[in-house]
Amino acid sequence: METLAHTFRDDGPGPWILLFPLFWAVVLIGGGWLLRRTVWRGRGGPGHDTPVALLGRRFAAGEIDAEEYRGRLAVLTENRRGA
Repeated sequence: METLAHTFRDDGPGPWILLFPLFWAVVLIGGGWLLRRTVWRGRGGPGHDTPVALLGRRFAAGEIDAEEYRGRLAVLTENRRGA
């Protein structure tokens, strides 16, 4: 039975064999980087809330009343439409 070492004239596979783990490392790191830049970007924690979501949370917690909520919401959505 012929082994891998015999296939390469008894010298072994050589230093180029290190390219296989390097290739997979690049693929995995690149995939993680790509996911972080695209899919996972919008999934932030509490520090990544939108202004409208933060305003809704404050209203739900009773920190602001309905009149203040509607006024601030109008300002936020007006800025969004104009942009």
